[in-house]
Amino acid sequence: MIDFQKKVYQIVKKIPRGKPLTYKQVAVRLGNSFLARAVGNVLNKNRDKNIPCHRVVRSDGRLGGYNRGTNIKALLLRREGVKIKY
Repeated sequence: MIDFQKKVYQIVKKIPRGKPLTYKQVAVRLGNSFLARAVGNVLNKNRDKNIPCHRVVRSDGRLGGYNRGTNIKALLLRREGVKIKY
């Protein structure tokens, strides 16, 4: 695993239940707001259930992708009390 991936996972692990961040917010925490797409690419490859990638959404409030399917992402977020925008 490369350092960039590790940094993304460390940030995402700290996202509290019900308080999603955007891909851009994660990128800003990495030090560069232009890395939002790279954050999405890293999270798309994640298979570790201990890293809550479902808590990262698009800046326009929509879900964005999820490697286990957007229906599962929506379900997980709703369970955490997040209102979903379609």
